[in-house]
Amino acid sequence: MLSVEETFFRMLRNREFDAAELSMSSYCVTLGRDNPDFIAIPVFPSRFFRHSCIFVSAKSGIEKPSDLVGKRIGVPEYQMTAPVWIRGILQDEYGIDPASVTYVTGGEEEPGREEKLKLNLPDKFKVEPIGPNQTLTRMLADGEIDALHTARAPSTFYSEPHNVRRLFPDFVQVEKAYFGKTNIFPIMHVVAIRRDIYEKNRWIAQALYKAFVQAQQLTYEQLRVSASLKTMLPWQIAAVEETIATLGDQWWPYGIEKNRHVLETFTRYHHEQGLSPRQLTIEDMFAPETFAEFKI
Repeated sequence: MLSVEETFFRMLRNREFDAAELSMSSYCVTLGRDNPDFIAIPVFPSRFFRHSCIFVSAKSGIEKPSDLVGKRIGVPEYQMTAPVWIRGILQDEYGIDPASVTYVTGGEEEPGREEKLKLNLPDKFKVEPIGPNQTLTRMLADGEIDALHTARAPSTFYSEPHNVRRLFPDFVQVEKAYFGKTNIFPIMHVVAIRRDIYEKNRWIAQALYKAFVQAQQLTYEQLRVSASLKTMLPWQIAAVEETIATLGDQWWPYGIEKNRHVLETFTRYHHEQGLSPRQLTIEDMFAPETFAEFKI
């Protein structure tokens, strides 16, 4: 099984797969091109609340969100979905202009990472690469950058807790409050089909969408079975019951209408942060065959 990073790279650079999981942000960047390579279906394999993914250096003096203004913030890639959500949440919930900081890009744990896609950002956004032998993880612990917006916790958060900490230590409660206020469970990834495959086989979008929805219903059911746990989480049943109480029994919705508010929030962020020349519409993003809701 490929890591998501390798899957994204191979699909975006070489179109190696007929269909694949893709970064939502990367997919939206491709829609700004002439003759986009992909068309998506409203299936979202990855969702994540990202308040837990803002890390700060102990040397930065950052204690609260407003302290981020004017700081140097690491991001593996500016166009990554997780940082898009983080910047948008910080703007909407805490009044932090995404253009008020300097973004420093590069490998988190290994040097040499570059943006997967060529970007053409407005001048107001300050983005600069780190050195060829540097890593964001090390720079954060050493205080060379003040904070890090990322999808994966940096290794120094665990190995050097005196040097690296979360901006929101009580992130679970913060994220629950955020959901209660906004009704947003952030979408990270989408399933995309190569457009040439789709154009030759228009039936494939709805068929693939139905298959994912049916598989998800089986997963919902199996996660509630206590006779034999389906994950390596000892309190899986309690976690499922708590999740249902907080987010509802269909807590990971697929489809257009149940996600319209989340998707429109994301496309607004994407445009405001200079990644889309205009705010994309839902019709821009998904195969029209998937707009009709159906019952299993």
